[in-house]
Amino acid sequence: MIKVNSVVLYKNSAAIILNVQPSQKFEIKFRTQNATQTKAAVYSTQSVRQKDFIVLSENPCSSLESLLKFQEENSPKEEDSYKLETENQLALSIREAWELLMSDEESAGQEISFEELVSLFRGDLQADESYCMYTALKNTLYFSLQQKSLLDGKIIFIPRTKDEINSLVSKAEEKGKEAEVRKDFINRLKNKELDLPGDSKFMGDVEALALGKTDRSKTLHEAGFAETPENAHKILLQTGLWDITRNPFPIRWGLSMQSAQEGLASPPEEERLLVEGESYAIDNAYSTDPDDAVMFDGKYLWVHIADPASTVMPDSSIDKTARQRGATLYIPEGAARMLAENCLADYALGLSEISNALSFRLLLDEKAEIKECCVFKTRVKVIRYTYEQADELKESPQLKALFEIAEKNIAKREKSGSVQIDLPEVHISVDSESKKVSITSDKHYSSQDMVREMMLLAGEGAAKFAFKNNIPFPFVSQEAPDIPKDVPEGLAGEFRIVRCMHRRNVGVTPAMHCGLGLNMYSQVTSPLRRYSDLIAHQQLRAYIDGRPLLDKDTMLMRISEGDAGAMAARKAERKSDMHWTLVYLLQNPNWTGQAVLIDNTGNRGLQFYIPSLDQQFYLNTSKELNLNEEITVKACNIDIAEQKVDFVMI
Repeated sequence: MIKVNSVVLYKNSAAIILNVQPSQKFEIKFRTQNATQTKAAVYSTQSVRQKDFIVLSENPCSSLESLLKFQEENSPKEEDSYKLETENQLALSIREAWELLMSDEESAGQEISFEELVSLFRGDLQADESYCMYTALKNTLYFSLQQKSLLDGKIIFIPRTKDEINSLVSKAEEKGKEAEVRKDFINRLKNKELDLPGDSKFMGDVEALALGKTDRSKTLHEAGFAETPENAHKILLQTGLWDITRNPFPIRWGLSMQSAQEGLASPPEEERLLVEGESYAIDNAYSTDPDDAVMFDGKYLWVHIADPASTVMPDSSIDKTARQRGATLYIPEGAARMLAENCLADYALGLSEISNALSFRLLLDEKAEIKECCVFKTRVKVIRYTYEQADELKESPQLKALFEIAEKNIAKREKSGSVQIDLPEVHISVDSESKKVSITSDKHYSSQDMVREMMLLAGEGAAKFAFKNNIPFPFVSQEAPDIPKDVPEGLAGEFRIVRCMHRRNVGVTPAMHCGLGLNMYSQVTSPLRRYSDLIAHQQLRAYIDGRPLLDKDTMLMRISEGDAGAMAARKAERKSDMHWTLVYLLQNPNWTGQAVLIDNTGNRGLQFYIPSLDQQFYLNTSKELNLNEEITVKACNIDIAEQKVDFVMI
């Protein structure tokens, strides 16, 4: 019969009965927090039903405190529970009881109750000792607790065989060895002196944290280090597991560093307009995925765009993958393409004698205003030029008219309030074998401006075509910037204007793009590289073919999903560029360069810009400087993991 101070198991911990309630419930007392050097033990009471606990002893104990104290002082330590050799008297008594049972063939392997088992090595079960006896038997090598018996409110043990005991001992010894090995590793990690390559097998969770695959690291926690991606990266560098050329940022932003794998089908056999004459794909010398080409036939301006939308159907598996990526990832190591690498042969322009394209035929007036825009599925002959080659052919019969149209379009946009920003650009490249980094300033060519204007005309024409034909379409707009009248000249002025610009908006209703000076505009020129351009092409092709169009809500939802991936790609690109810039500075410790003062109004000091590195930084100096004035600087305190560097004046 259960009495006051009877000992019970509640949630596998010791408790005592405080009183028996008329409602068939029992008020129990149990410990919720152990005593430590700084805090006393905490006890709680609770009303429970009999099915919620298991009786260890119906006889009353002295107190819960005495029950727990006896257990803590006499029960074998947990680390000794799986050792054959022990000096603990209780453990020795339990082994003797096991030997006694196993010597009797009839008793071997038979179930035995908790109270009967205790009587073999302790005599009558004493209430104050009951919890200690239970924990000692539960943790011993020699007996196994039948968990299913607890469900019936009973405590049943079975003697283990010698083979079972030996197996447990072996596992415990192995676990102990592993614990010692782990302890030695953690000590080496604390000193940041790993034994490589052997210790690398313990650092998997640290690498996962550095790559953004998890937000916790047991290893760093055990070593007492902060659990952040930056700190994980720093420790991987300090211990030599990673070198400075390891770029974690694309993976940390959830991006693949490999191009999409599912290949596009070959272009479909369909009726296409053959455009007479040669068109020109003009790009950087290092471009490998040309997706636009231009020509003027004497009457019409033609802008030809790669046509992957001919096979990438809306909501197909390839379309979904492209939507998730959002854009091709361009990092100094190379490109991870939105569409499969092998699609370039069929869909890029100028890689074969005749290329398929989606073409915008524009009829322009003398001021480059668009009078008519038609969209065709075409076949075109494309000649590839670099910007440098195109500049040399600026006055040639094939390119002269294009440059003239570009000049007229610039004038047209300026009249409408367009904002021209001219900032230096650099190209960062990494040798795939030596990992040597090169940073070169990109020369600006007139043909870059010409190609830009052709693409803007195509975007304006596509927007007008879609609006005229009621095609749900991604129109791009931008609010007018608030540019002050006293904008300084030079780079300081360019950066001042940049800070005044608003973010672009994408919607289903045309609106003014004030930065470009266009009444309506849409991006349509990079369907191999941008998902929003691809979906615009899908809409245009569906209209031309007479197929159902995506409704506005579906189209915007998919563009929004694609933009999320594209934004992650842009962030990873910026982080990667910074990473390799810092690697470049570490590889060139004697680097010095010119920095231009671009702002002297902030609270963080003077703001400078280094054109040769495309880097901005702040510097406090007592020297009197004017905007656009140059100083010579060197780099110091380079921190790859935190992406920090200090530039100091020399």
